[in-house]
Amino acid sequence: MDLGDFEQDNSVSCRLTSEIPDICKTEDCCLGIDEAGRGPVLGPMVYGICYCPVSKKEELKNLKVADSKTLSETERERLFKKLDETKSFVGWALQILSPNTISTSMLQRSKYNLNALSHDAAIGLVQYALDSGVQVKELYVDTVGPADKYEDKLSKRFPGIEVTVRPKADSLFPVVSAASICAKVARDHSVKDWKFPENLEEVELDYGSGYPNDPKTKAWLLKYLDPVFGYPQFVRFSWSTAQTLMDDNAVAVHWDDDDDEEDGEKAAVRQNNTSMLSYFSRAAAGNDHRPNHQAHRYFTERRLQSLDIL
Repeated sequence: MDLGDFEQDNSVSCRLTSEIPDICKTEDCCLGIDEAGRGPVLGPMVYGICYCPVSKKEELKNLKVADSKTLSETERERLFKKLDETKSFVGWALQILSPNTISTSMLQRSKYNLNALSHDAAIGLVQYALDSGVQVKELYVDTVGPADKYEDKLSKRFPGIEVTVRPKADSLFPVVSAASICAKVARDHSVKDWKFPENLEEVELDYGSGYPNDPKTKAWLLKYLDPVFGYPQFVRFSWSTAQTLMDDNAVAVHWDDDDDEEDGEKAAVRQNNTSMLSYFSRAAAGNDHRPNHQAHRYFTERRLQSLDIL
């Protein structure tokens, strides 16, 4: 796969995959999971899996894969290319979660936090591998949340697969290290080649590490904050760093629900907004004694009446 293929529609999440080696469909395989970009306020989060036959573990280790955080960008690129070229027994898949997806998920009415989002992305990639015919027998995962609870969750979701969840799994198991490299390279390319759907001109991509505590990142966030429309979709606007900058520097928006109504006003509102259910309960009980009450034309034209008993 050419690294240029990492270009995507940045406003949505997407999945990228390698070809599946034939040997992975006939032999028991190990599969590793890791992510890149969980903490930054900028750019996507990428989940990656890498898999190979159990019989080829030593050959995978001989590729000298390591935790992506310990490698330079050049080393990661070289190792990803080597993994991608080892098509005879190594396969991989990536789930790229856009900043927009992350933020809207975390801010929706029923909270969908980052841990749940991460678990679902990992589970989705494992299910993809199984659905594609990969004979997964061993699963190694870098933990998100308590390791024992995550391990139990995955074991119940994938019975028959030996699940191992460990902190720092990317430094313990070569197959997780390989997944870490795939995820990190994909995120780096996505960020470097980011296409702003807002058609912003001459945007500086010198934003530092992208982590909230980086002064250069904060300066970039402040510079590209639109006082009315907020941030481009490159920014995870659900992060407290972005929210604080918007609160302090953007135009204040007033919502009617923000009004502190007096007790009397609240009572009047409640009285004038009678529940529709209360109408039916009155009609069914025959308690509607309002003077000159007339049924709506919709009911009279169709000769519809309220029933007390079905």
